Amino acid sequence: MAAHTPRPTGTPEDLGRTPGLRERKKQQTRDALVQAAHMLFLSQGFARTTVDEIATAVDVSQRTFFRYFANKDEVALAVMAEAEDYFIECLRNRPAEETPLQALRASIVKAWRDLGNAETSGPGSISSALELLRIIEETPALLAAHLRRVTEQERLVGRVLAEREGLDPARDLRPVVLAAVFGSLLRSAHLSWTAEHEPAGPEGMVAVIERYFDQLGPALAGHWRPEE
Repeated sequence: MAAHTPRPTGTPEDLGRTPGLRERKKQQTRDALVQAAHMLFLSQGFARTTVDEIATAVDVSQRTFFRYFANKDEVALAVMAEAEDYFIECLRNRPAEETPLQALRASIVKAWRDLGNAETSGPGSISSALELLRIIEETPALLAAHLRRVTEQERLVGRVLAEREGLDPARDLRPVVLAAVFGSLLRSAHLSWTAEHEPAGPEGMVAVIERYFDQLGPALAGHWRPEE
């Protein structure tokens, strides 16, 4: 993933304990940078916002900013990265008896609903993710970075599907193909949702995604011509 949460350091025994003050402060700084960047992007646009402005808003130096994020793209996409990480966690935990397509659908719906039901705002919240989708589509540089991330995510989804099914993705192309179809479906659903006529909020996004999933089978099988 492009954005990384700082990891605890220490002995194996230490890693199982509650994060200490230092690690909590690191996470707080990271979250504050993400939140400040997000608000600046909303108020004045991605292109006009500088790293210096983001750092100043949190009262830290540029050097501190670069300890957490490689560039402005990375901090902008951190919100989506956290949502994507949660989706992958959901996919890994789906029941083994589900087909790959069922597991993908259930995981993406659960991810959106769980994040939507969380009574939070700011970094990692569903409201931030939904706002970011609109910013991405309006910003060519950010859209390019996002599409690179989408490609990385598709590869990861393919690997997870292959692991679930006990397949070698180098020999069996089904996980890779389904991951690509899934990525394109989500991209189309997101584009549809960002249009003004689509329902707002996380349930609106879920409704759009499920509508696209409903059409996946008919789109892949048989003729599309109406019966005469």
